[in-house]
Amino acid sequence: MKVILQQDVKGQGKKGQMVEVSEGYARNFLLPRKMAVPATADAINTMNLKEKAKKAEEARQKALAEETAEKLKECMVKLTARAGAGGKLFGAVTTKEISEGLQKQFGIDIPKQKLVLEDPIKAFGNYEVKARLGFEVVATVYVSVFEEK
Repeated sequence: MKVILQQDVKGQGKKGQMVEVSEGYARNFLLPRKMAVPATADAINTMNLKEKAKKAEEARQKALAEETAEKLKECMVKLTARAGAGGKLFGAVTTKEISEGLQKQFGIDIPKQKLVLEDPIKAFGNYEVKARLGFEVVATVYVSVFEEK
């Protein structure tokens, strides 16, 4: 019997897939638990429309990520921090501060989880921070850390 999965089912497939299962498994387990629906012509049509909409949404989000990457090329985030003797910072500049700086200075909203620091920023100067924007789009955020006066 062919069914369309409504959620991921271990050993069968992922949500939205059409799979062939035994009739008893479908009737006694998948259908009562609303984990699947019978693969009728109407359900197949709905599945194809959802898949098409999902691909269009992914394409839109990828284009948005690439657009954001282009915007980041011209941005230099300026942050201030307190430091002791020798220009060594008290603490470090975090991805949260960089994310907030991008939002305040340029209106670009990148979550702190998408910013990747190889080493903590613990001194004044200019740095390059990688931003993983999704869909294999990686951009560079330029950060400049100045002394707080």
